[in-house]
Amino acid sequence: MTADLELDCRGLLCPQPVIELGKRIGEVLVGQTVAVASTDAAAAFDIPAWCRMRGQEYVGQEPADDGVPRYVVRRVS
Repeated sequence: MTADLELDCRGLLCPQPVIELGKRIGEVLVGQTVAVASTDAAAAFDIPAWCRMRGQEYVGQEPADDGVPRYVVRRVS
């Protein structure tokens, strides 16, 4: 899936990937997507939880080109 904004959070530990997502989601328009590539295992739980708490849509997870988990979020507000 092509995202409108790609965040490279490889090597960042919890809670940094979610903090980066929160700081930068405003850079995309409502309806657009942000992808967060993260090597932190906690991101698999933290990003969907952040979406629920912030009213954003968690689209899902897929591997980046290098196999690192990539979490996709759609901005809905």
